[in-house]
Amino acid sequence: MKKRADARDETRERIVRATMALHDEQGVATTSFADVAERAGVGPATVLRHFPTIGSLVMACGAHVAAEMRPPSPPDAAGLFEGLTTRQSRLERLVSELDDFYGRGSMRLTKAAADRDRVPELDQFLAMVDAGIDALIREALADESPSEPLIGVLMALCSVSIWQWLVRAKLTRPQRQGILADLLTSAIAAVRSRAPSK
Repeated sequence: MKKRADARDETRERIVRATMALHDEQGVATTSFADVAERAGVGPATVLRHFPTIGSLVMACGAHVAAEMRPPSPPDAAGLFEGLTTRQSRLERLVSELDDFYGRGSMRLTKAAADRDRVPELDQFLAMVDAGIDALIREALADESPSEPLIGVLMALCSVSIWQWLVRAKLTRPQRQGILADLLTSAIAAVRSRAPSK
């Protein structure tokens, strides 16, 4: 019984790993059960036995991807800023955390975003990522009661696409972190200067 269970688990893991490789190469929505079966070296019926829907297969891959990428998590946000008392130090921690995260997962985030509207499980994963980034931003500015428009602007500036452009500009890690921290500081001032008078 144990050998059979181990073989089943090994086959399941092989299917998940094959699927993840295909998702990385060609995207999620265009990866079929037949593609997965061929890459994993099993029959299509075996894939279906382990994962009866594309959604269940995407969810299994998502658990692995999340473990590898380690996206920001709302419950962890407060601890990341512990002991940092200035806005500058808190913004620097924010951009450092994002730089690390995007370094681990920018390619997969971009692939997931391309298929977000076609695969509901990807939308759920990216919504979780967005919630984590939102929590980091709110915690970085916890003492300043940021408005919702300000959070929206900072979310845009903290997006993976902005990070990718900074990387393409061949900036070093300290350069891109410093520039992004400066952009966030400028955005805070700009949004607040345009806020309606009370």
